[in-house]
Parts: sequence; structure tokens; C-alpha cells
Amino acid sequence: MDTDVVVVGCGPVGALTANLLGVRGVRTVVIERSTAPHGQPRAFSCDDEALRVYQQAGLREEVAADMYPPALVEYVSGNGRPFATIALDEVDFGLGSAPLHFFDQPWLETSLRGGLDRFEHVSLRTGVEMTGLDQDADGVTVFLRALDNGAVSSLRARYVLGCDGARSATRTAVGISLSGTSYSEPWLAISGDVAPGGVRQQTTRFVCDWRRPAFVSPGAFGTHRLEFMLRATETPAEMTRPETVARLIAPYVDPDRFTVTRAVVYTFHHLVARRWRAGRVFLLGDAAHQMPPFLGQGLCSGLRDAANLTWKLAMVLDGTAGDDLLDTYEAERRPHTAAMAATSVRLGRVFLVRNRVLAFLRDATLRAVQAVPRVRRFVRHFEFKPAPVLHKGALAGGTSRGAVGTMFPQPLVLPAGAPAPVRLDDVLGAGFAVIGPSVTATTRWPGPPATLIRVLRPGSTPAVDESPAVDRTPAVDESPAVDRTPAVAEGRAVEESPAVEESRAVKDGVLTVVDVDGVLTAWFAKHRAEVAVLRPDRFVYATTLAASAPLTT
Repeated sequence: MDTDVVVVGCGPVGALTANLLGVRGVRTVVIERSTAPHGQPRAFSCDDEALRVYQQAGLREEVAADMYPPALVEYVSGNGRPFATIALDEVDFGLGSAPLHFFDQPWLETSLRGGLDRFEHVSLRTGVEMTGLDQDADGVTVFLRALDNGAVSSLRARYVLGCDGARSATRTAVGISLSGTSYSEPWLAISGDVAPGGVRQQTTRFVCDWRRPAFVSPGAFGTHRLEFMLRATETPAEMTRPETVARLIAPYVDPDRFTVTRAVVYTFHHLVARRWRAGRVFLLGDAAHQMPPFLGQGLCSGLRDAANLTWKLAMVLDGTAGDDLLDTYEAERRPHTAAMAATSVRLGRVFLVRNRVLAFLRDATLRAVQAVPRVRRFVRHFEFKPAPVLHKGALAGGTSRGAVGTMFPQPLVLPAGAPAPVRLDDVLGAGFAVIGPSVTATTRWPGPPATLIRVLRPGSTPAVDESPAVDRTPAVDESPAVDRTPAVAEGRAVEESPAVEESRAVKDGVLTVVDVDGVLTAWFAKHRAEVAVLRPDRFVYATTLAASAPLTT
């Protein structure tokens, strides 16, 4: 085999997928038609789950630089009066970040591509397109063509991941069709830079004007994003003229202090591939599913795909798990993606009312029902967003129950010997983790190698191993020949995190952390558990060490 995995496409989903495979030591080749990161700001938003995935790839700080976290999202009528507000500054889903961020796509893609330079076992081939593939029982042959001179070549891999967008060549090559609907109304998307004093509307808003729905918001790096629905008689050529753009944006930014970087007309879709796996070929991101933009979850859903599939591929490739583990990818991801898409469609129905009377009734009804405290909280605290929950798949017992199948929280913890608190995931390592107040050196779990973490109550002082410090953390850019399998001592696996720089923080194979704000203590009390087994994507696999471990071969 030339490589373990070929990733087709190096947009945000493909680049993130390759970084996650790199972290897990998987030999990867990324194929991309473009020779440089995309220079236009297309994707715009991400959530706390997405930032947690970037964190797992070791790139959270890089991609989060100068992101804009809006404090409020307002739904306003045509006269600018709010009829619903999401108070994001009052929302904490417990995953370690604010619930919504706006970013700059060129910066994001540059950061993700730069992250690939950490790995000698990951390579990026630009200016190359996939023209076809042929798979058999042992692997996949990918046929390639260089765009500059037409030279053809091929590449042999164990698996192929299609991260090549809505017009996926990978999906076409394996004969998978899409089902769903496309929206007929075109939209004008405008992005640009705003000079100081040029912003007239500071708040993120869905302008639910029955005459012309719009979305406006500040973005990263002092940018602004504005989108407007086109009317039936309007053409893309007319609407992208500078004078038309200036007229549309004038209520929100000063046209004389706004430099347009992108103004394009687009339509959106609600489509899903009929299946996401064809033998050794998998579809991720827009290649597998596309949804309306009203919840800002298109890219986020693709990042969740990457987080779900990459650790499973790594386990199958190193022989820790059988190939049937990969079947849980679609089983786990499709229901959540469908829920996100359905919620986005429902928001669109609120947003896109095109009748004056119906718009008046919508505004009056939503204002009235929010007089009920529980309804108001449901809207204001973003509770209508589908929670990250797995209903069946790679879970102890195969299905969710209690805490099993939910995403584990990520509060601040203070590792033994550390000068300051860190986010929990920074000490969990890249693999499984066994965490809880009762974890000790004698803890055993009959599953894959795992980090052992003991949680102390707030205010506790963890003991520190006074033996000489020895750094056993592998560098991320070691050659692919380096064995990255966590060490196993006396039947238990101990995987030390790069965030824990000195080995003395790990005593008798267990990392002890203080639960700074009491979040973990409350979680274990709520679920009446003394231990939780966490998957590499931080979903709860089990809440008992006696749980079966079907992931292992």
C-alpha cells in the first residue's frame, strides 16, 4: 500500500480530517485540485462542538484566533423590532467554549493546512484531481490527473475519504445518489472589511422582513457578513452591481467605509447521500449531506463526521478493532445530522415568511408565547438546538442509556503539579480515557488503551510524584514508523497527554486533576457514577468498568 488513507479534498473538512488522522499516526495523503487555500469567505460560523474538534487536532488556538463570538442573535421584523432573542452570552453547553463563533474561512483553511506540516506521515498534493477509483477486498486504487500538465498516476490506499464537497467526485465514483430538496430562492452573500466607525448595526440579526429577508452580523478580523434574498424579478448580474450592494448594506454598514471582498449569488439545499459508505470509501461533510444555513451547522456537521470516523479508522488500521466498527459511523452520525437539518428547515420557515399578514401573525405570536417563562427560556437559551447525543453505535451495550451516548463536559481542571488550570481535553490524550473520582492505580478496563484520570473535588490538593521528571510525550512530527500505541502497564493502558509536560503529574499510572469549578463532581453525582469511559471523540462509552468492550478484536 502507498498509504493507509487518501483524503479527497482539502477544504475545512478534509484538512481537519487529515489533521486528526495525523494526530493518530495514520499515514495519509490528501488530494486537492486547488494549489492554495480558498481565498473567499464562504463558510462563516462554528459552534462549541466544532472548537472541541479543532482542539482534538491540536489546533484550537490557531483557528480560534480573532473569531467573533456574538453575545446575542436577534430575530427582528421589517421595522427592526425584535420578536425573539437568543442570549448566547447566557448559554454554556459545558463543552469548553462559547456556543457560537464567526470565523474567516481563508484564515481557517490556512491554519488547518499549516497543521499538516507537523506530520511526516501526512502529505498534501495540490493541483491534482481524482478521476476515478477501483476498490477490492484489500484496498482502493485512486486514479489521479495533474491539472497543470495532464500527467496521470495512481495511488493505492486501504481507505478513501471523500471530503470533496457538494459536487463530490468521490460520491459520483462510487455511484451514490442524493435525495432531498433544493430551495429555489437565490441569495446574495456579501462579505467585506469595515473601517472604524463604519458599522451601523452591531448586533447579529435575522431580519425577517417579508419583503426581503436578510441576515447581518459582524465577523472575525473586523469583517461583516450580509445576506439578502433575491426577489423573483431580480438577476444575479443586477444584484451584484456596486450601486445595488451599497443600497442593500446601507442600513447596516456605511458603504463608504465598507470594502467588499465577496459578493455572490447562491442557492442552498437540503440533501443527503443515500449511504455514506461504499466498501472502503466513505463520504464526509457536504459530500454526504447539505442543509439550509439558518442554524449555521453545515460545516460543523462535517467536522463532527471527521471526529467520529478518524479514531475508528485508526483502531481498524492498527488492528485494535474490526472493520465492522466503521459501520457505526453512519449509524451514529446520520440521525444527528438529520435533526440539525430539520431544525434548520424549521427556522427557515420562521425566517422566510413572504406574506405581510402571516409575518404580522408570526411576530405577534412569538412575542406572546415568550411571556411563558419556559418558552422564553427555550428560545433565549438556544435549547432548540439538537444536543450531541448518540442513540446507537459504538457504545457499551450498543445503545444509549443514561449518560452513555452523551458528550462528556469539558470544564477547567488543575492537573497535579500544573501552575494553572487547563481545559479537560488537553489532558485526556488522543485515545480512550477512564475518568472519575474512584480511578486508582488498580483500575482495570477490558477495552482499548486508555488514559487514567482521577478527579478530586474543588479545593483539593493532589499529590505530586517527586521522582525526576521524564518527558515521555511523543513529538507530533515523528516518522510514521514510530509506534504511537499507548504503553500498557500491568494490564492497564496509560496514555500521557502532551498538555502534561512532566511525568511527575502522573503518579502510579494515574493523572490526578482537581475539578476547579465542580462541574465534573456534579456530573458524576447526577449520573450516580464513579467512573466514565470516554471515547476519543469524548462521547461517553460506558459508566462502569464492567461494561463489555466490543471495540476490541
